[in-house]
Amino acid sequence: MSREYLNQKLRRKSDAVSGKGSNVTRSFTVLNVDEGIYEAECSINAQYAGVAQGAAEWSVRLQRLHGGLSDGVDVIWLDNGCTRLAILPTRGMGVWKASVAGTPLEWKSPVERPVHPTFVDQSRRGGTGWLDGFNELICRCGLGWHGAPGTDVIHDVDGNVVSEQFLSLHGRIANLAAHEVRVEISDDGGLSVIGVVDEASMFGGKLRLTSTLTTHIGSTTFEIRDTVQNLGDASAEVEMLYHCNIGRPILGEGTTFHIAAEEVAPRDARAVENLDTWTTYGQPTSGYTEQCYFTKPISGDDGRSLAVLRNPAASKSVGIRFDASTLPWLTLWKNTQPEADGYVTGLEPGSSFPNLKTFERQHGRVIALKSQQSVTFDLSVTVTTGENDTARLIDEVTELQARHDLKLHTAPRASWSQ
Repeated sequence: MSREYLNQKLRRKSDAVSGKGSNVTRSFTVLNVDEGIYEAECSINAQYAGVAQGAAEWSVRLQRLHGGLSDGVDVIWLDNGCTRLAILPTRGMGVWKASVAGTPLEWKSPVERPVHPTFVDQSRRGGTGWLDGFNELICRCGLGWHGAPGTDVIHDVDGNVVSEQFLSLHGRIANLAAHEVRVEISDDGGLSVIGVVDEASMFGGKLRLTSTLTTHIGSTTFEIRDTVQNLGDASAEVEMLYHCNIGRPILGEGTTFHIAAEEVAPRDARAVENLDTWTTYGQPTSGYTEQCYFTKPISGDDGRSLAVLRNPAASKSVGIRFDASTLPWLTLWKNTQPEADGYVTGLEPGSSFPNLKTFERQHGRVIALKSQQSVTFDLSVTVTTGENDTARLIDEVTELQARHDLKLHTAPRASWSQ
């Protein structure tokens, strides 16, 4: 079957009448399990969407990988003419990697290619088997839990144990596949990929993630808006953390981290060792053991916080903005071990800290949803590729910090760390 025929077939599936005024949005379903739709290798562009080309060529394409541990993994390639993203519907709508104005946005994990969830045993290695598939630029940790592995114990008001359940590292969502994916194109240059993923189990509740990743033609920014709804009859708990992982060329010796925060605390004794240099990075170091720092960011007038990673030359940066109302915390993960083992840092906005869920519940950081209730998380990623734009982003952090003194704890904070 020819690519041309597939493209025409896809276009006929378009619902092209949503939107207000002159800004019409056209919707194309590329994957729907219930309706038996799977449009592999179809390329949606201006010609087939029936919209103006704009200043740059763009396209959205679904591809299925074959062979090895990637066998059966679907990839949505979204190219806005400046930013190219690889989105993984098979892995909870995570973002595998990106390229922005020619700058790679990724990291080199020992896990080189996307791993199909079939090959990830999350119970392996004491509940840390999640790491067997870990190589994304952005992967979600959640939905029911997202922290360290261990036995979650729930007590009643009298202190009696109600239930005990072993929870593996970082939750299930990154190893669950979307059952519906569609692409939306708007006349104002907006390109969106929407995926629906269910985290459900008999006698275990049902949470639904509806994820929308949006960018605009020619932009160096992309946005993620996730809504998690409790579709079960009983109340349900939700935790969400966005593991945003960055390696070279942004990360290197002399790279700096910038965030406006009310408080910062080392996670443990290991993090205390380098507290005086917690915002700077060294070269790959043999024997390096990861360090984490917990932060309470300051938000601006728009309700968003901003974290920035700047390269050693101060000529490029990655800025992550996130809605502080539902993502009020950020964990900085420093992992400057040798290149072959994964030289990387993680900027991780979260609804709570990545501790065992029992601990986070005790300190009131676990979201509770009644039946049919939902919660929405928003974040965006911006890449600067020039000194002036990079300086402006850093200045924005500095201006935010001026609103509040930073309290840097010299030891782990009891209510933040187990």
